[in-house]
Amino acid sequence: MMYSSRRKPVLYFKEERRSDLSKVPQQDERFLSGKCTIYKLFGLCMVLVLISLLWLQLSCSGDMSSVMHQDRRDPQPPPPPCPTERQASAADDPSWGPHKLALVVPFRERFEELLVFVPFMHKFLNKKKIRHKILIINQVDHYRFNRASLINVGYMESGNDTDYLAMHDVDLLPLNEALDYGFPREGPFHVASPELHPLYHYKTYVGGILLLTKRHYHMCNGMSNRFWGWGREDDEFYRRLRKAELQLFRPSGITTGYKTFLHIHDSAWRKRDQKRVAAQKQEQFKVDPDGGLTNLQYQVDSRQELTISGAPCTIINTKLECDQSQTPWCLLS
Repeated sequence: MMYSSRRKPVLYFKEERRSDLSKVPQQDERFLSGKCTIYKLFGLCMVLVLISLLWLQLSCSGDMSSVMHQDRRDPQPPPPPCPTERQASAADDPSWGPHKLALVVPFRERFEELLVFVPFMHKFLNKKKIRHKILIINQVDHYRFNRASLINVGYMESGNDTDYLAMHDVDLLPLNEALDYGFPREGPFHVASPELHPLYHYKTYVGGILLLTKRHYHMCNGMSNRFWGWGREDDEFYRRLRKAELQLFRPSGITTGYKTFLHIHDSAWRKRDQKRVAAQKQEQFKVDPDGGLTNLQYQVDSRQELTISGAPCTIINTKLECDQSQTPWCLLS
């Protein structure tokens, strides 16, 4: 909207005054030209300057007074807001819903996959109008990789502004937009179900991508911290879901089968740590009745806000702690 601009009038002497001065009697002219001293001429100039300044001040005061009276009678509306203020953010748009997802990604040294994952998931969730923040829980200690403990850390560090979690592998990308990432009110929702996951098809599988409310995750006491190295932590968590009497849900009506997800992990280039050390081979099939959030030990080494191709994420560099008397297989030596 265009608003009329106010112009302050330019003050200058009218031509009439110049003509009046030209009519000064010839006798006065002779007096000024012949008998006037330098001091008298200077004094006359000063008088003219003072009169001009006084007239200018009175004119400006009168103009400002009229402007103020006009403003009182007809107040102008404020200027239009900036374009950025007009655009409603996702936080203010009710169509995005009241819930916010903490996308928790257990991570170590897979930066090529991270560069693909973060912008892909940010765009995918925005298109579905899912409020979210992406938390990369980066293990920086010298112990073996512990996916379950890192997810526990993600839960603890997710903040009060989120109310549900996605336990999400960094190498698994959803290709079907019909997949539901919404709030799993009724119970845990296994997005990467055995009927859709490109690799794992057994019925009790709950890995890859699992959504659940923070309240339900707390009811399970999180995940067991005993699983160092790759695998088996999901199978133990399946038993926790059953023990907590939580109903597990999976997608329905998805017709893309094993092409529903893109698995970007290169097993030939990046080998998984599948070694079983000491008593780990026997212990991996046991239920951990007491461990989880209650005995999680870690330190946040640093926290970094990062943007990858325009997509924001938070890197939480984490040092896990290991009680080697309980799980000596946290080290390969």
